[in-house]
Amino acid sequence: LVPLLSLSPIPSSTPVPKVAIWAMRWFMFRIMIGAGLIKLRSGDEKWKLSNLTTMDYFYETQPVPNGFSRFFHRMPKLWHKFEVLVNHTVELVVPWFLILPFVPRLWRCWAGALQIIFQTVLIASGNLSFLNWLTMLPALFIMDDAFLSKMVTPFLFSFGRSSIPILSDQIVQSCGMVTARSIVNIAFGSLISYLSIPIVRNLLSKHQRMNASFDPLRLVNTYGAFGTVSEERIELVIKSAHDISGPWTEYQFKAKPGDVFRKPRWISPYHYRLDWQFWIAALVGSIDRSPCVYHFNVHHRST
Repeated sequence: LVPLLSLSPIPSSTPVPKVAIWAMRWFMFRIMIGAGLIKLRSGDEKWKLSNLTTMDYFYETQPVPNGFSRFFHRMPKLWHKFEVLVNHTVELVVPWFLILPFVPRLWRCWAGALQIIFQTVLIASGNLSFLNWLTMLPALFIMDDAFLSKMVTPFLFSFGRSSIPILSDQIVQSCGMVTARSIVNIAFGSLISYLSIPIVRNLLSKHQRMNASFDPLRLVNTYGAFGTVSEERIELVIKSAHDISGPWTEYQFKAKPGDVFRKPRWISPYHYRLDWQFWIAALVGSIDRSPCVYHFNVHHRST
């Protein structure tokens, strides 16, 4: 995205290469289609079209609920079924409008806007840390300048154009940078295509891996989230005492549910890793299978 060997922030002769834009669109496609496919292949009956009950449980069993989660949870069951259908549409159907080259421009732009709206709803319904905020960034590359300019006031858009100094690109052109940029773009596109081969194989596999890397540098990865959703929430409670006979004092975490009289916090986009690790440990059923929580307990017992 950075102009090659140019001092101008946005040089008129070196627009953002199409290969970079399509790489970001491919990135957004992998995030969403991977999340959608893993739900269908997970074996969780709640995601199936014959059931559609996932959202009956999701809001109360997600890692860290926020203050709005209770209102989402208490919506009618028919609405929850509609939410599951919307989720499947956004993750399994809409991504194709992002990546297929023959899709009309306006359709692709609205598909990108729909992804941003979808992530905004997820942010409002629970504390999923920075996940949804970061997912919005590649969605911006789905929309072009003409579409985005209609979403901001004329003042802001004109101010943005007038405040950017455009330097002369004659020196860059005279140095033969066009050829150099073409070589870099071809090399970049070839690298992304090569590293995407195992990604495509994984997406087509019946044994799809949810979050995985297939190259040592983790440049091109595969993604997925919430393939299965629990139907009840189990909280691990940590207590300590100076003597085994008590009194025992419960540890209160900054974000995860604990004291039933404490209101849920809004922490997004921040990420309290320890709170999440305790949620994961409760899912796997034993702290022995969660090294982070296990070492946390050993450390505090020894101190």
